[in-house]
Amino acid sequence: MRARFPVTVHLFFFRESQILLIRRFNTGFRDGEYSVPAGHLDGGEAVLQAAIREGKEEVGVDIAEQNMTFSTVMHRIEDEERVDFFVQVHKWEGEPFNAEPDKCDDVRWVELNSLPDNTVPYVRQALGNHLHSVPFDEYRL
Repeated sequence: MRARFPVTVHLFFFRESQILLIRRFNTGFRDGEYSVPAGHLDGGEAVLQAAIREGKEEVGVDIAEQNMTFSTVMHRIEDEERVDFFVQVHKWEGEPFNAEPDKCDDVRWVELNSLPDNTVPYVRQALGNHLHSVPFDEYRL
């Protein structure tokens, strides 16, 4: 049987020594925990195009494809199996804000060396991978 599972893209927005985090709310997945802006790829959608769309939908910013680079990818097995792409956004237009208050109840810049205890574990791991130039990793719960 061939694997069929969701693919997601996560966005790393950095500002000096900080990263942009959002707190999940009312989604049914890790609500109350901090993550980075992210979302599923739509059918036929390229990873960077999904990142552009999610940046606009979740934090209201405009991103040009040339202003992003690949960071890391993760094969994740928790309750279900997924492949997660992580991209770094180098430049964007607009100030990030909570553009989806029905799915997020906090948007904040956080110091990289003091992430909240309730940061989603696989996102914490992927951020470490980014900081240590690890292009691929696996996460199993």
